[in-house]
Amino acid sequence: MVSWDPRIEEMPKEDLQRLQYRLLKTLVYRLYSFSEFYHERMKAQGVHPDDITQLSDVRNLPFMFKSDLREHYPDWLFTAPQEELVRYHVSSGTTGKPTVVGYTQRDIDNWTTSLARGLTSCGLGRGDVIQVSYGYGLFTGGLGLHYGAERIGATVIPASVGNTERQIELMQDLRATAIACTPSYLLHMGEVAEKMGVSIKKDTSLRSAILGAEPWSEEMRTRIQEWLGVRAYDIYGTSELYGPLFCECSEQTGIHMWGDLALAEIIDPSTGEPLEPGERGELTVTMLQKEALPMVRFRIGDITQIDDAVCLCGRTHPRIKRIQGRVDDMLIIRGINVFPSQVEHALMGIQEVGSHFQIVVDRKSELDTMLIRVEVSPEAFSDRINDLMKIRNTVAQRLKGSLNVAVDVELVEPGSLPRFEGKAKRVIDRRKI
Repeated sequence: MVSWDPRIEEMPKEDLQRLQYRLLKTLVYRLYSFSEFYHERMKAQGVHPDDITQLSDVRNLPFMFKSDLREHYPDWLFTAPQEELVRYHVSSGTTGKPTVVGYTQRDIDNWTTSLARGLTSCGLGRGDVIQVSYGYGLFTGGLGLHYGAERIGATVIPASVGNTERQIELMQDLRATAIACTPSYLLHMGEVAEKMGVSIKKDTSLRSAILGAEPWSEEMRTRIQEWLGVRAYDIYGTSELYGPLFCECSEQTGIHMWGDLALAEIIDPSTGEPLEPGERGELTVTMLQKEALPMVRFRIGDITQIDDAVCLCGRTHPRIKRIQGRVDDMLIIRGINVFPSQVEHALMGIQEVGSHFQIVVDRKSELDTMLIRVEVSPEAFSDRINDLMKIRNTVAQRLKGSLNVAVDVELVEPGSLPRFEGKAKRVIDRRKI
């Protein structure tokens, strides 16, 4: 195993927890003393910094929500003066005001270090050529991976998104060994490459893919790895935490949450009560060293679970399992909770279907309906119509078994559904139109 910083990454769990407690205690005192927002929140919660006497006392602190950032737009929650800020990033702001995140130089350094650890744990380093195909600019993805890749001594191709044929040419000509992008965009790249007569598996040097910014399933990982000939690693983060921040290691058994930077909890999304390791719930994160925009018990909305066992790679930091959806992305269909990731999980296990699907939710006569539009693989689409009917029935049965609710299925020809250069938009909910 190669580690970026073995002293931290392989720190005994008891020492790591003591470090977390010291950082938490310092953070809470600083915010109580210098942040009007957190001072009032703690007073309303009836908690004082002196009440934090052990790490588990984090549960007594108030939650923070994304709405807090929007209501205090643009920078009223910052705890560093403007002259100490070196950068802003801004979220997409798809609902209401966007969220603005400021960074001190130490924030940038910690962010970069976190990614250096993650990329190293995937086996990347000096000598690699990493094509960064996340968006650059106000979005955190491109610049985050860019700085992390440079920190480990890799050579960076700052491709951003779009101009896909040119990206494939660069991948070949500059001998890229790794790519960082959304899984949706990598699938799109693979299709475009084949239309160009290029096999990413056979005609490029690509061997690793750092994929995130949207939920994706283990079955999708298998397809990507077999089709494109790369090892696909899951990466996680949000703009409020820094950006893309935590990554899987070579074991591919969960995303390491660096405990010296973040304290992760899993809570019941309905009650806010803490859940034990192994139980599935809403991820809540306290950032222990952020200067410009501290986050205490930030309710992210992502559904996952924590594994606090020491990883086979030797790293002692807790891991979160693959994100299974978002609290606010959950669809309620005739009283049944459905996540888009469940649909992908079911579909990717069927050889005859392609890698692209669309969920259309509607309401007819006060009854919710769900239509799953699924691309058929090119090989299956050329077969007889009776075979397509058999595939449709297989898909419908597999989805009903996975979702516990009957859905309509429409098979469509390969290449007919929308492709995405950034995050995939797989759900059309006509009940909200």
